[in-house]
Amino acid sequence: MTKNDQTEEVAIEVCDIDKTFKVYFDKANTLKERILFWNRNRHEVREVLSDISLTINKGETVALVGVNGSGKSTLLKLMTQIIYPDKGSIHTYGKLVSLLELGAGFHPDFSGRENIYFNASIFGLSKSEIDDRIDDIIAFSELGSYIDNPVRTYSSGMYMRLAFSIAINVDADILLMDEVLSVGDQHFQEMCYEKMMDLKKQGKTMVLVTHSMQAVKKYCDRAIWLYQGRIRMDGSTEDVVKEYLKVCG
Repeated sequence: MTKNDQTEEVAIEVCDIDKTFKVYFDKANTLKERILFWNRNRHEVREVLSDISLTINKGETVALVGVNGSGKSTLLKLMTQIIYPDKGSIHTYGKLVSLLELGAGFHPDFSGRENIYFNASIFGLSKSEIDDRIDDIIAFSELGSYIDNPVRTYSSGMYMRLAFSIAINVDADILLMDEVLSVGDQHFQEMCYEKMMDLKKQGKTMVLVTHSMQAVKKYCDRAIWLYQGRIRMDGSTEDVVKEYLKVCG
């Protein structure tokens, strides 16, 4: 296989990335505080990710697993380019949709229907394309008459339903999801997982952050275990989950 052929098979390429954050202990927030307490600037630099390299091929469903604080969500945000690495590079190939924070990008005073048009247009759909898909989006969300209510009146589960319904109907090549399926009732979670299996059969690439080892084993081809900001293990879900549960179960 030539280098070009290999590139055509790649969906996400992460090359030698590092990411740190400054954590301030007594940072002045207002202008007055900055003037009066000019020396308040104590902070420490925390290394969140270090020397991360991985390749996710097109059509793979990959789980990022690890305890809280291991860097999973940070890595997912780097893939979406919400934030950027201090060192290294990330390349994605294909249309990407992320579900990292429920309702992110929704206008609270717009109705669910209006937010479908607003949010789907951000994902790159034209009005006519949204017109063609809006019935499917509303039907999958199962919001019924609530679709015309302001989203500020929605519960977190209703937010998730609408956000997920939009994301799966924009015909993305890559879907990134961060614990979005942990919210909502059992019925809707099962619907979402069934839809993920349909997307998997269509050859979509999915990266999922979750603490549910059952979901990892059932729906993912591969798991990447992050530990203290580094990749501890990368392999088949069965092997990774087995070792992960030995340490963290």
